[in-house]
Amino acid sequence: MSRITFYLVRHGESEGNREGLFRGRHDFPLTPLGKRQAESVARALSEIEFDIIVSSPLKRAYDTAVTIAGKRPVRIMDEFNNINLSIWEGKKKEYIKNTYPEEWKIWLTNPEELRIEGAETIDEVQERALRGIDNLLREYENGGTICIVSHRAVLKPLVAGLLKIEKPYFWRLHFDTASYSIIEYEKDRGFTLMKLNVTHHLPDFEVERF
Repeated sequence: MSRITFYLVRHGESEGNREGLFRGRHDFPLTPLGKRQAESVARALSEIEFDIIVSSPLKRAYDTAVTIAGKRPVRIMDEFNNINLSIWEGKKKEYIKNTYPEEWKIWLTNPEELRIEGAETIDEVQERALRGIDNLLREYENGGTICIVSHRAVLKPLVAGLLKIEKPYFWRLHFDTASYSIIEYEKDRGFTLMKLNVTHHLPDFEVERF
């Protein structure tokens, strides 16, 4: 029975994380801590023989992926790009709380229902991320081990979609910066969550609550 194993990695801490900003597709670089976190997750996964390492095109994810990859190539896949948050991007969370109180409340309680002018919805993110997984399943239909480096607003709907978790699910799943999770796929069984939010390799990190 052919098996495909997905290692889902959240990028290391970025400047946007550290400053308490909504990131979206704003291309924040890794902080010095984020670079150390990337090195830590790379060491944790150094014995894994990945058939392919793919990444969001954003610098914080790509640089994390390159650190994991070493001399191996990294493929950019737009399907795993971060959510487009439009006018919220680069704004402090306190500003969003005060300027958009109703939308802020939805973000804290049921972000699957959040609608921001010009932005993607969580459902739209889930749809394209699942499309990315389908493309990889076809490419590695005979089995393989795949590393995907992305963002929490992608990993949450992706994992929920793979495991068929009903809404609201966003705040029921947690992914720390530079954590990794493992999901296996077998044709007859579908997707199985093997590990979630592994962080034992990180000597110092802060949990991001919202």
